[in-house]
Amino acid sequence: MRDRMRDAVVVDAVRTPIGRRGGALAGVHPVDLSATVLRALAERTGLDPASVDDVVWGCASQVGEQAANVGRFAALAAGWPETVPGTTVDRACGSAQQAVHFGAAGVIAGQYDVVVCGGVESATRVPMGSARTRGPGLPYGPAVRARYFGVDFDRGRAAEVVAERWGLSRAQLDEYALESHERAALASDGGEFKGEIVPVTVPAEDGGPPLVVDTDEGIRRGGTPGSMARLRPAFRPDGVITAGNSSHLADGAAAHLVTTSEIARRKGWTPLVRFHAFALAAVDPVTMLTAPIPATARVLERAGLRLDDIGAVEVDEAFAAVTCAWLAETGADPRLLNARGGAIALGHPLGGAGARLMTTLVHRMRSARVRHGLQAMCEAGGTANATVLELL
Repeated sequence: MRDRMRDAVVVDAVRTPIGRRGGALAGVHPVDLSATVLRALAERTGLDPASVDDVVWGCASQVGEQAANVGRFAALAAGWPETVPGTTVDRACGSAQQAVHFGAAGVIAGQYDVVVCGGVESATRVPMGSARTRGPGLPYGPAVRARYFGVDFDRGRAAEVVAERWGLSRAQLDEYALESHERAALASDGGEFKGEIVPVTVPAEDGGPPLVVDTDEGIRRGGTPGSMARLRPAFRPDGVITAGNSSHLADGAAAHLVTTSEIARRKGWTPLVRFHAFALAAVDPVTMLTAPIPATARVLERAGLRLDDIGAVEVDEAFAAVTCAWLAETGADPRLLNARGGAIALGHPLGGAGARLMTTLVHRMRSARVRHGLQAMCEAGGTANATVLELL
């Protein structure tokens, strides 16, 4: 008989180091990168892979090396039994967070007992936009293009609109970006990522000894307001969005082992957090980046909590404008937001980013004994996911 009152808990959450585009992880196929975190989950928890009901995997650019259902082939690359299914989810930058939501919802509904959720992206090997440029026709369709007067749904231009709407200056955005790097450097140097990062072994092209990558590659130290001010605007000649106050595209993967608290008890696992609430929101697809604001309000309402009840927050730093607007609109304590740095410093592996954020959030909550944590992710097309987690 199935449990009458089912919940969904995270038993463990792991991620690879985040590699810069063209950097240390460039030589690793995204399926093999995914397999790295799957094997790590099994090793760390004693998971029998044969007991996994599904691998639900996020990936944004599903073309070339990331085509043909990455989730399924990640399990095979990990050496798991051929009987383990897998599927791949695309909700743009929120793909992995959505994959975790689907997995957790399946556990709560009784469709899964044990599920592995997460995601991957290799910006090096599958450049952003590849799915649009390497296939026939154009995305969106004529009806959508007519509705929005042929506007190109461009994230960078959207970030400029957000900055203008919330009155965010270049100096404010640059200051936020510098703090993201500073926080990430302090966390990395202080060993705060060690509990969540699993090393990646990269074969040497010349047949020499392999490279073991165990540290996030994109963190910059020693930046100053002066060095940031010298960067040119990236999207408008008179704009405020630069490469310095935007996330950098990256390579990486992350994974969570999700089950019920009762099944975890029977298997001898100690869960880290429970899923408390999920929510989705959407705004117009031109501005697109503001949806984390209504998603936050909605998930707090569903959770029966106020923002004051939240002790740790992760909001994706696709652009500094996104998080600065979120802070301005919600009035949240900036000290609680991305306390270990965000995508501006660590990198933004698109379809794996949501699971990376959640991995960091889970470990933040555990180390600081924070009861409730919140995560929100902006997504191309104007949607957003939000999650509230509860410490166990």
